[in-house]
Amino acid sequence: MQPHPTRFSPLRRALLGGALGLALLTGLPDTALAAPKIITAPKAMARAKADEIILIDIRTPQEWRETGVGEGAVAIDMRAADFVQDLVKLRQLYPSRPIAMICRTGARSTYVTTTLDKQGFPGLINVNEGMIGGPNGPGWITRGLPTYPGTPSEIAARLKKLMSPAQ
Repeated sequence: MQPHPTRFSPLRRALLGGALGLALLTGLPDTALAAPKIITAPKAMARAKADEIILIDIRTPQEWRETGVGEGAVAIDMRAADFVQDLVKLRQLYPSRPIAMICRTGARSTYVTTTLDKQGFPGLINVNEGMIGGPNGPGWITRGLPTYPGTPSEIAARLKKLMSPAQ
């Protein structure tokens, strides 16, 4: 009997693939290379608005439309084929700025930050209470933190601005 081949989702293949490379390890202070840190939604919002971190909402477009996207965050669907490439580009554009991730309840952001950290991606932060809350805290929306409309045009405009910084 032959063993069943391991089946990985497209996200898992991308996260476990060699797309990250050693170039990611440059530009961040040694303290940023530790395991992903955890912060609360209010701290994430404050740090994102102060340009101290890049805050990525990794949920789906349907979720963005339902609740909006946290003010200060940029939406990038973690299921998108170019998700990891977008993160790599952000790391290259902003080598000294940590990247924080938020999802609905903290489960997906925990998975993504932990998996990327194990692959050598530096400077990750997990907003583990998520947008609607869960076992790790009340969440962005329950706390009454501001959001912006999760429309495709709004999301595209904010992502374009982040990916094309003024030189």
